[in-house]
Amino acid sequence: MGFLLFIILMISIILLEKILNILLGVEKKKVSETSGKSIDRWGRGIILVVGLSALPFVVTMDVNIIKWYWIAYFVLLWGFQSFLEWKYLKESKQYVTTLIYLILYVILMYNIEYFISLFGWS
Repeated sequence: MGFLLFIILMISIILLEKILNILLGVEKKKVSETSGKSIDRWGRGIILVVGLSALPFVVTMDVNIIKWYWIAYFVLLWGFQSFLEWKYLKESKQYVTTLIYLILYVILMYNIEYFISLFGWS
């Protein structure tokens, strides 16, 4: 039962992206195809290195600290991606889709204990 709920949740997330892109009239583009390519690579690389460097210290701590680590990591990563999409893809509203996914992810991660018990994974 829990696996079925998980599959339904994943399909819903994929469909939500398609629906949001249609409603906002977004044609998917990549920041790496613009003049922001090097900023995108450097920024993602720095966020990744900092995130991986902090990971060994975080995994030995309380579950709440691990949860907030992942929330902070993805807020930085998707916030950076959204900013670059806003700056370099001016004619597109793709950054709105990224921000909506960021908000949904934060809500999901904040309530992760509930979803774990709902799916029966505890």
